Amino acid sequence: MKVASFDLPLEEIRRSLDGLRRPLRIAVQRARNGFNVGAIIRVAHSFLVREIVLIGNEPYYQRASMGMERFEHVVTVATDVEFVARARAQGGKIVAFEKEAAKSSLWQTPLPDDCTMVFGSEVEGVSETILRAADLVVAIPMYGINHSFPVTAAASIAMAEWTRQHYERG
Repeated sequence: MKVASFDLPLEEIRRSLDGLRRPLRIAVQRARNGFNVGAIIRVAHSFLVREIVLIGNEPYYQRASMGMERFEHVVTVATDVEFVARARAQGGKIVAFEKEAAKSSLWQTPLPDDCTMVFGSEVEGVSETILRAADLVVAIPMYGINHSFPVTAAASIAMAEWTRQHYERG
């Protein structure tokens, strides 16, 4: 399917993109760094995720998303509890990315096709409420002395691996 031209009305472009979207949702706990949230929105657009859920009410830096929020389905929920209820109502699995609480490595974990990947703040990580509700808690392997990836890098790696597992051929 061909994506509509940028000179068409925004709603027509969005309708065109919706026909190409994948059954992946991304959720971001918006604590501390609004630039990272904007950058994750930009990356999520590149993978044509179904929806981006922002947990909390902190603003994000729109310039970091490079305008891609206009083409995406960005939803805000106020609390972790509201996020979990929404994710459960949608029926997909919750996959939290958290190094310390991980039960498996991203390289050995089959990721569910219909899921919401959750990324926490760089300071506090994914909340206990979401970790308890998660169907999977996954770590991205690291090999250097640094103790964590920047959240934007972690989200990018996870979305790329999900895409490799499910849409490698196209």
